[in-house]
Amino acid sequence: MSTNKSFSTETSERYSRALYEVSKESNEIEKVETDIKSFLSLFNSSLDLRNFIKDPSQSVNQQNQVIKLLVNKLGFDKNLRNFFLLLIEKRRIFFVKKIFESFLKLCSKKRGEIKASLISSKELSQTELENISKELSKSTGSTFKFDYKVDEDLIGGLKLQLGSFMIDTSIKNKLKKYEQAMLNN
Repeated sequence: MSTNKSFSTETSERYSRALYEVSKESNEIEKVETDIKSFLSLFNSSLDLRNFIKDPSQSVNQQNQVIKLLVNKLGFDKNLRNFFLLLIEKRRIFFVKKIFESFLKLCSKKRGEIKASLISSKELSQTELENISKELSKSTGSTFKFDYKVDEDLIGGLKLQLGSFMIDTSIKNKLKKYEQAMLNN
């Protein structure tokens, strides 16, 4: 089976695996993961930071100065600081978001977590989400992390998607099936 990954995806995965291995060796995976989440939050909320990192005209020296200042202010560990500097040196800093997202997916995968999309017709409490996750975990033996959304058009019920596998218990879907059955008869 061949996979057609883009250069940026392949590169990002390679760098994220390297960061994971370095973090694992120094027993700092949780710290690095927390730091990366903090950085991504800042990155996503700051247009100036995104523009600075994505700007190829910035010199290596300028990027080093800004990243060192940022890393010190945010209190990142030595390995993550060095990783940033490596990305700058190799002129890969513009992949940082993709690399860090790949790192977070890798951490999640290593913990045995499965990402799933859950859509409900009404707002579910944290307890209800945890109960759904526990029930699914019992039957599959894996931990579930939900990308949760509310869609009031569903009328009632839930939609759960795990990769290409979809469970749709929504009333909207049931009505659509009844309509299709009536049209076929």
